[in-house]
Amino acid sequence: MSGFIQRLPKTELHVHLEGTLEPDLSFSLARKNGIDLPYASPEALLQAYDFHDLPSFLTIYYKAMNVLQDESDFYALTWAYLCKAKEQNIVYAELFFDPQAHTSRGVAFDVVIRGIRRAQEQAAAELGVETQLILCFLRDFSAESAMQTLVEALPWKHWLVGVGLDSDEKNNPPIKFSAVFALARAEGLKLTMHCDVNQLNTLVHIGQVLHEIGVDRIDHGINALEDPELCRVIAERGLGLTVCPVSNRFCVQDLTATQLRQMLQLGMRATVNSDDPAYFRAYLNENLLALQDEGGMTRAEIVQLVRNGFEVAWIPEERRSHYLHALNQYVASAS
Repeated sequence: MSGFIQRLPKTELHVHLEGTLEPDLSFSLARKNGIDLPYASPEALLQAYDFHDLPSFLTIYYKAMNVLQDESDFYALTWAYLCKAKEQNIVYAELFFDPQAHTSRGVAFDVVIRGIRRAQEQAAAELGVETQLILCFLRDFSAESAMQTLVEALPWKHWLVGVGLDSDEKNNPPIKFSAVFALARAEGLKLTMHCDVNQLNTLVHIGQVLHEIGVDRIDHGINALEDPELCRVIAERGLGLTVCPVSNRFCVQDLTATQLRQMLQLGMRATVNSDDPAYFRAYLNENLLALQDEGGMTRAEIVQLVRNGFEVAWIPEERRSHYLHALNQYVASAS
């Protein structure tokens, strides 16, 4: 199964670029930018990754971003992930980035997006890895800040495929950002929102993203299984759910393999993704292997999860058919 998973052509729809910042690169950028890190080595930094829920993770996550200062840093961050994606045979990825986490500390929006874009273009040309970019708003910032960020991003919208919502969900319901997402929709951007696992009022929030916001996809969304009506609506609309198993194991102490299997049985388009792989120490292949090794998932279930990724990706039908054909050819040849 390890070799089978490695060679599967795959897509990744839920990976935060800032969450791919490996300790070695963090130390390299800190030296370049004259930043003192409170750790003696990359190994010591790894040992500091002690988190057990979403807030404890976010505290470490945002502090680590201080090493990202100029365009070359964002290029280096993105290029490093895309090289890893190539190694894992990820042929298409939709990349999250959090501009407010950078503009709020004085890094200009265009510095962030230009660096990311340069790596995307190079990866397409040299690695054959196709990508698109999703701008995420920080939900623990104000709705006014999100709107300001969206307006600032509109001149660059030809480099964006959609917008998302992430960070601490507590007391930050989706409806708080309804006007922001309505404008994004009017500007032709796709919509997704995080509905993290086991959060306060999670079923209310999932209901809001379905009925008030009208998302095209849901990030995480595991708790929808607690409400048959939510499951029915998600399946009926064919919405993708970007589930992150190893991330879940860190944040809620559960790989959620059982829930993923339930989603497949209910006809819900669940997908598997890595979320913040530098912190959770598992990229996409490692997530799929964990589902097979620990979750007991069959080859057919793994293939369905990968197929769902291509089916719910925000790509033209011609590209979708191309990727699905390649997937089907590989599976047939490996059987």
